[in-house]
Amino acid sequence: MALSNDDIQACANRLHQAEKTRTQIRQLSQDFPGITISDAYAIQKTWVDLKLKEGRIVKGHKIGLTSKAMQSALNIDEPDSGVLLDDMFFADGGLVPTERFIATRVEAELAFIMSKRLSGPDCTMFDVLNATDFVVPALEILDTRIERVDPQTKATRKIFDTIADNAANAGIVLGGRPIRPLETDLRWIGALCFKNGQLEETGLAAGVLNHPATAVAWLANKIAPLGLALEPGQVVLAGSFIRPIETRKGDTIQADYGAYGSVSCYFA
Repeated sequence: MALSNDDIQACANRLHQAEKTRTQIRQLSQDFPGITISDAYAIQKTWVDLKLKEGRIVKGHKIGLTSKAMQSALNIDEPDSGVLLDDMFFADGGLVPTERFIATRVEAELAFIMSKRLSGPDCTMFDVLNATDFVVPALEILDTRIERVDPQTKATRKIFDTIADNAANAGIVLGGRPIRPLETDLRWIGALCFKNGQLEETGLAAGVLNHPATAVAWLANKIAPLGLALEPGQVVLAGSFIRPIETRKGDTIQADYGAYGSVSCYFA
């Protein structure tokens, strides 16, 4: 790790304040050119710890950057992850308060609801399917507490910025029809994603590492060295299979999963 403990704490404090004030901060990769992936996850953990001290509760995890295209764009060879907290969940068809966020985007995903404790190392897709109670359609609401483009250098965010920013996670909407994990070939579940009634994006769950359960296995193995596991009842967002849809106040987002129902939200 390149950053000191004081640097990590300071970065977490800045992110915490940015979220509360809805004011983006400068890219951490600009302030700390030597920042590492380990530093970024340490900042994320320190920020989540601040939230837990304020009464938040861990409800699960999210996985991001699961498509080959996104990984190639950021010059990485694996996904990233963040933490889902209790205040991030919004009702299907419900209101999302835009005044709580800075610059929201929405992605369509599958969420895994765990029935058994799942821990690495050597966790496989089959272990995931055996440890999953239900899979449900979901929308992930993204936000960024860090500037996407640096005003001075015009540099875009790096993977370190995204990871430190809790993998850009801000909210989640669960909906549609719960699916038993072996009920269907999850790879072929697709979504038509509409903004204000107009089709914006489409995709298949196979876009998530060829099978979304593979992403969940990756996460279980990734957090194992930290002494962590996916716990019963936790929600795991497996990763998006569409490009993010930009949203603003007044927008309605709906994802139609065909036979598996739909999920929607309104940005009020």
